Amino acid sequence: MRILIIEDEKKISGFIKRGLKEEGYAVDTAFDGLEGYALGKTEEYDLIILDLMLPKLDGLSVCRKLRENKVKAAIIILTAKDKVPDKVTGLDSGADDYLTKPFAFEELLARIRNLLRKNKSAETGLLKAKDLVMDLMSHKVKRAGKDIVLTGKEFGLLEYLLRNAGTVVTRTMISEHVWDINFDTFSNTVDVYINHLREKVDTGYADKLIYTVRRRGYTLKG
Repeated sequence: MRILIIEDEKKISGFIKRGLKEEGYAVDTAFDGLEGYALGKTEEYDLIILDLMLPKLDGLSVCRKLRENKVKAAIIILTAKDKVPDKVTGLDSGADDYLTKPFAFEELLARIRNLLRKNKSAETGLLKAKDLVMDLMSHKVKRAGKDIVLTGKEFGLLEYLLRNAGTVVTRTMISEHVWDINFDTFSNTVDVYINHLREKVDTGYADKLIYTVRRRGYTLKG
């Protein structure tokens, strides 16, 4: 899953980004409202974390403009403004959730998971393909009842393939959702990680799940 943080306080932004990357998310950052709006409008994000007090363009305006442009990413407002009228205004502007500073990172993670489950209609918190099961809450993966140990990036890649099971996804699509905006699209990193996943998910099983579609990309058989 790909997340955008729009926060002008670089210490806070860096703290959130580091924590989210450790959880396996692909994360981009913007440090003012105009940059954040431009990224949110042109790139495909699953969720946006948005401060309200931003230079160049305030957070409420960013939120409204994103919704006016039909951006469907979930939006969490993260701000020091803790008055009820501020919360009401933020939610009425198109935000899906509102969290005040100071905040506990575990609570932010829980809210992110909740919104992503709702947006992707994975209400059970489980993604499945045949005998492969991914638990989004515990970050555990099993095949035929056996545990599969994945790195954070491998987990993110497999999650993206599972959410698009039966569909061909290109290397560009994968890089946009699993890596951040600075990813080198000319590298073979995607292919390397696909091979890692194959070794862990398909080795030892007659029924293979991950396939290469020549000149197009990859698909996971649902």
